[in-house]
Amino acid sequence: MLTYNLVDGEQEFLYVYLYKCIRDDIIAGKIKSGEKLPSKRNFAKNLGVSVITVENSYEQLMAEGYIYSVPKRGFYVCELKDTGVQPRRISGQGISLEREVSSYIADFSSNQTDAAVFPFSVWTKTIREIMNENQQQLMVNPPCGGIMELRVRIALYLKEFRGMQVNPEQIFIGAGTEYLYSLIIQLLGERIKYGVENPGYPKIAQIYSRMRVPYEYVEMDAQGIMPGTLEEKGIDVIHISPSHHFPTGIVMPIARRYELLSWAAGKPDRYIIEDDYDSELRFAGRPISTLYSIDGSDKTIYMNTFAKTLCSTVRISYMVLPQILMERFYKSLAFYSCTVSNFEQYTLARFMENGSFEKHMNRLRNYYQKKRNRILQVFKDRLRNERITIIESDTGAHFIMDIHTDKTEDWIVKEAMKRGIKMAPLSQYYFGKVPWCAKRFVMNYSSISMDKIEEIAGLLSEIIEI
Repeated sequence: MLTYNLVDGEQEFLYVYLYKCIRDDIIAGKIKSGEKLPSKRNFAKNLGVSVITVENSYEQLMAEGYIYSVPKRGFYVCELKDTGVQPRRISGQGISLEREVSSYIADFSSNQTDAAVFPFSVWTKTIREIMNENQQQLMVNPPCGGIMELRVRIALYLKEFRGMQVNPEQIFIGAGTEYLYSLIIQLLGERIKYGVENPGYPKIAQIYSRMRVPYEYVEMDAQGIMPGTLEEKGIDVIHISPSHHFPTGIVMPIARRYELLSWAAGKPDRYIIEDDYDSELRFAGRPISTLYSIDGSDKTIYMNTFAKTLCSTVRISYMVLPQILMERFYKSLAFYSCTVSNFEQYTLARFMENGSFEKHMNRLRNYYQKKRNRILQVFKDRLRNERITIIESDTGAHFIMDIHTDKTEDWIVKEAMKRGIKMAPLSQYYFGKVPWCAKRFVMNYSSISMDKIEEIAGLLSEIIEI
């Protein structure tokens, strides 16, 4: 008679544990093919469990093909061919999937949003309204580009605040810009050459690399990407962030923008991907006009995200396709499902419709402006002017800081790390040969605690004065 110690299986249902014990013995050959298993009643009595427990175990074994039943005769083990395949063994050393909580006093490399600035109460209220009022719509699969209510709201927002005339059908919503880039590559093709700003956001090149498309880094001058370089390198599609370049902070002047538009209009397959990330956070005057809004040739793909304006964990991004690419998308890629849940889309649409988003943006700009002014003032007071130079353009949540010292860039990074400060050298955003930018750092202050800014400035002063 088979017997098992069922005490070992206290952490799961008894029938599941019993099923696993019998299954493992069958796989290991301890119970042979064709061997008859004990009757349910006798087996239950021997193990001290209910007949239902044994019955459920046998049913699971039959469902998976380990045993079969012969009416009025009992249960028998199926014939399993020896394939030589060994049961999988999981090593004790697993990969940690938990994101470590930052132990830094200040992390100037992080773009994480400060929890204090997210409108939790209004967002929660909006979610409740949607759950109560839109139950039927929440259960309906959205179109490939996202629910129309949100696309309409985004179109109205772009018209009012970014000067863009956009039809809602041209807007496509996705869970993060990385996903949208993959759609753009499928839409434009894998044989054309893509261009990446140098320096620039490293993830763009990583996406092109993983998608196995030809791409090349394109150097910049003080005004941004140079159209002549695009001609020389044979670039067909260039990714740029003209309203506030990351990481340098360059705002592309209007003359250079028209040069780029002229370059794009030169050939049918040329396009510009305009990444408008964090351009809404402009502290002096209205946001810079988009490239899309002045493009008469319809060669600009506009991209933006709510990661900076709401929070970094809200994975809602969108792109606006030119008319010809919109039509191509619906013909060839409409089988893709929208990757953002209806619950989030309807919530954001209502958040924008009732004016909450506009109020939040006004509050957010005011918050970041005060935060930036406070940081710059403390740095000015605590760090000697002749030892640092601040480069910023009244836009976005980062600035550039030059440190004038005889010490090396690596030394500064290590000394800052010892004091609990993570620094992001501008040089790490370059590919290949790095031009002179030693001891120049990208200072992203979105996650910096204002309660600790005096302490942070004091620690930086220690490093600079050594």
